[in-house]
Amino acid sequence: MKDLQLVTDPAVEQVYSKYPDHVKPKMVELRMLVRETAREMENVGKLEETLRWGEPSFITKVGSTLRMDWKAKQPDQYALYFKCTSKLVPSFKMAYQDVFMFEGTRAIVFQMDDSIPKVTLKKCIGAALTYHKVKHLPLLGLG
Repeated sequence: MKDLQLVTDPAVEQVYSKYPDHVKPKMVELRMLVRETAREMENVGKLEETLRWGEPSFITKVGSTLRMDWKAKQPDQYALYFKCTSKLVPSFKMAYQDVFMFEGTRAIVFQMDDSIPKVTLKKCIGAALTYHKVKHLPLLGLG
């Protein structure tokens, strides 16, 4: 793994600390998966962790904003959110329709008791983190 410049807004930690005890490990697992994926990507030198709409978010110079959250109104699920006008979720649906559940063109949704298919999810995260480099490729290079 290469060195990654990681810049984290202190407010992000506060959001993670407020998740209920049964949710926090799931959110931390997603967070670590994003960080791990960023370290493995050639085109990602800097990853910024910040808040967008009060949700933990990840930003790179060559990517599209990636957000994650759990919401009390849907307590049995949590999600990774992507820019809904991008090709990200539509491409994920074509490539991985039998692997993930989706919410429209904006999210991959997980049930609390789901086991995350990490290898496949890292491909989706990688496509988001490098979106401006892969958006011209068929299925964003996922195939």
